[in-house]
Amino acid sequence: MIYEYKTRGVCSRKIEIDTENGIINSVRFFGGCNGNLQGISKLVEGQKIEDVIKRLEGIDCNMKGTSCPDQLAMALKDLI
Repeated sequence: MIYEYKTRGVCSRKIEIDTENGIINSVRFFGGCNGNLQGISKLVEGQKIEDVIKRLEGIDCNMKGTSCPDQLAMALKDLI
């Protein structure tokens, strides 16, 4: 299943997530810090949704109250 999430409060505009049976197949960020977000995407591939949420939820970027990893966690919460 492919899910699109419109981000809020961060440089990236959108996250596209492909999951199957509670496992993340791929993640693609649109906008933001390209190299860092490609790295995060590769690190979460093959991981359980719940595990990724636990690791990324609450990460803050420059006192914004959120970050691209935190936004990914929020998007994944929508899926469970």
